[in-house]
Amino acid sequence: MTGSRRAVVTGIGVIAPNGVGTDDFWKAVREGRSALSVIDREGCGHLPLRVAGLVSGFDPAAFVEERFLVQTDRFTHFAMAAAGLALDDSGLSPADPFGVGVVTAAGSGGGEFGQRELQQLWSKGPSHVGPYQSIAWFYAASTGQISIRGGFKGPCGVVASDEAGGLDAFAHAAGAVRRGTDAVVAGAAEAPIAPYSMVCQLGYPGLSTAVEPERAYLPFDPDAAGFVPAEGGALFTVEAEEAARARGARIRAEIAGHAATFTGGARWAESRDGLAHAVRGALAEARLAPDEVDVVFADALGVPEADRAEALALADVLGPHAERVPVTAPKAGIGRAHCGAPALDVAAAVLALEHGIVPPTPHVTACAHDLDLVTGYPRTTELRTALVLSRGLMGSNSALVLRRSN
Repeated sequence: MTGSRRAVVTGIGVIAPNGVGTDDFWKAVREGRSALSVIDREGCGHLPLRVAGLVSGFDPAAFVEERFLVQTDRFTHFAMAAAGLALDDSGLSPADPFGVGVVTAAGSGGGEFGQRELQQLWSKGPSHVGPYQSIAWFYAASTGQISIRGGFKGPCGVVASDEAGGLDAFAHAAGAVRRGTDAVVAGAAEAPIAPYSMVCQLGYPGLSTAVEPERAYLPFDPDAAGFVPAEGGALFTVEAEEAARARGARIRAEIAGHAATFTGGARWAESRDGLAHAVRGALAEARLAPDEVDVVFADALGVPEADRAEALALADVLGPHAERVPVTAPKAGIGRAHCGAPALDVAAAVLALEHGIVPPTPHVTACAHDLDLVTGYPRTTELRTALVLSRGLMGSNSALVLRRSN
């Protein structure tokens, strides 16, 4: 029966501040290298937000055809490039276009494109606004363009959400697979480092205004003082296990369990219960006992109250195992790319399961909580399962369990 079909990851595509492509990304993550830098984008120099994770060395024309580039924003360029890499990695060549769907998550949208067109409107008039303004800024733009480009006619959708939506996209993909869809391209990519987008972020509580990249984002550290934004993300090819095995595809990991809750914006103390409830739900769906979690990829907001709530949530669910299980936060060296952040964590988690390596948390040298936070150097250990956590600034909590392929 379709309801029992298992959803597995067969392809990964990454466009991130610390690497374009999975190999470069994993090398940087594994070594704990940071990609945080001072923001040098035009029109941003006067803003109090000084540090971010910026994607460098990315030429959209090398990944996406010109006819798509002119009608899309940078966040969709990232998504289309990552989707192409994920499909190439999986080797998927679908015979039935109705058997492949697309689901992406977005919390920022096409701010750079939208700002440019609105400036044209107010400086030159409506006749100077291009026809693609109506679609390029929209949260669903990446889903639409990926499906059009690939000719995919299966179930498509977008999770318009705060950061945790990047994990929720995998639940939608796995659900579609269980209901009979052959494959789903899923994940998230964002591009919020433009003046308009950055101004919109200035009201977020917990945003770091540090000027030194190595001190700007220190989750779980005694000196934690907020987080920094980032751009980029990751897309994945998610397939039904039996279909993937039948065509001889490499199965990289199983999407074993997911759950989500909502506890309200910036109520970090309350996120303890919400996140714990999500973790319990994800473990239950994965049929996993708390002490069977081998590594945790933490949300790691970098706000002391939020970090404490996350550590306590893990203790609530995992019990004594919470102090023993390795915990890591690679995003400390990447930044938080809104919905793209947990998607990048999923990429890192799948690669960690494959290689038996827990990557370190960049910049952090001490942990102020009862966690076995991996810092300094990567840790080699046997990994069968990974728990990925995410919380959004508006109050969403999400947990995803990944299981290593046998």
